[in-house]
Amino acid sequence: MKKLFKTILVYTLVILCSSCYYNEYPMEEEVIIPPDVEASFEINIIPIFETYNCAECHNSNGLNPNLESDKAYDALLPEYVTPFNPESSKLYIQLEYNGHLNVDNESIAWIEKWIEEGAENN
Repeated sequence: MKKLFKTILVYTLVILCSSCYYNEYPMEEEVIIPPDVEASFEINIIPIFETYNCAECHNSNGLNPNLESDKAYDALLPEYVTPFNPESSKLYIQLEYNGHLNVDNESIAWIEKWIEEGAENN
């Protein structure tokens, strides 16, 4: 009886473990913004902050940087954004690598492009 129980237990565990196996993880789509399109802080970046309600936590009474529409640019530069270099910008690193609030790939691509183009207040 013990041997039968052990055999059934082993087979059950093998079946259970193999039933959860994934061959592939879903690939995230790469977003490509055409090079001839200029990223605008007002048109492309501020709406991202509004879409994700960033100013709900990042405001004058909350977390830094202050991402309220009228204060966001001054709050981001130079501490959180390094113009022309997204890889050393705290904003980009937080969103791209730490997945802050699950910001979508298109939004991250716009932020990256804006920083690469010099992070202008346009």
